Amino acid sequence: MKVRLIHETTSINHPVATIGIFDGVHSGHRFILDELIQKAQKHGGESVVMTLWPHPRLILDRDIQNFKLLHTREEKIRELERSGIDQLVIVPFNKEIASFTACEFVQNYLVDRLGVELLLVGHDNRFGRDRKGDPEGLAQCANRNNFRIEKLPEFNPEYGKVSSTLIREAIQKGELGHAERMLGYHYYLEGSIVEGNHIGRQMGFPTANIHPHSPYKLIPMNGVYAIRMELKGKVYNGMLNIGFRPTIDSSSAVKTIEAHLFDVSGDFYEEPVVIHFVKRVRDEMKFSGLEALKQQLKKDKKLIQALL
Repeated sequence: MKVRLIHETTSINHPVATIGIFDGVHSGHRFILDELIQKAQKHGGESVVMTLWPHPRLILDRDIQNFKLLHTREEKIRELERSGIDQLVIVPFNKEIASFTACEFVQNYLVDRLGVELLLVGHDNRFGRDRKGDPEGLAQCANRNNFRIEKLPEFNPEYGKVSSTLIREAIQKGELGHAERMLGYHYYLEGSIVEGNHIGRQMGFPTANIHPHSPYKLIPMNGVYAIRMELKGKVYNGMLNIGFRPTIDSSSAVKTIEAHLFDVSGDFYEEPVVIHFVKRVRDEMKFSGLEALKQQLKKDKKLIQALL
């Protein structure tokens, strides 16, 4: 897959394109991407995804304090590459682009820059200031610029509707099984290991404190999780706590992400990691002291080892 910014785009062979945010690159997105690849092959051209970055809500300041992303830019690129598309074109989103009507956006970027020949539009896709980024709203634009539009059928999996919004809600509620069904994979988070206070080590449960790479990445609901972690080219099973450590720091207002990996030892400060959330096993709890916490951690470890 070739990745480029819109102003870097060179000639593309008979482009068949779609446009979208693709936050999460979930099963509904992959339904569109599979259709895109098939249409491009039938058309004798290249499959092209045009996406916007940063996410428009971050630029337009729509409830920015509460809005979080399923994917960073790098994560989105990785998942789109796994889909098998030929080209990813990134449009740097700003308030000027936000002022474009759907046809103005298509004219400026898909026609003038890409030379699109076939544009695929998702069943409920809408874009542009006028929200007319659908086949009906773009019909005149397509006729004027000599490209075709196809509206894809609705994606109806047996487990119900799929959207980035619904996935965010499931993760925030700790419903990782439902989120996984919609995503098609375990939700994951990228970060780096930073030094903590070593209390876990004193209890026989050394932990890696994780600092997420992006401040806009969605952090799952507080609690204890079964995880798999990518570290230095290997994957380790482990348990992880998200929260405020009420037994240790009862007055702390800073949320932490601490992972205890099974069958690994050593310090890995500054090492990048990827945390794959498999299952939420319990709420974060306050215990009477460190010994009571230690006994619970032993129970958690036994349960999670069996689960993984």
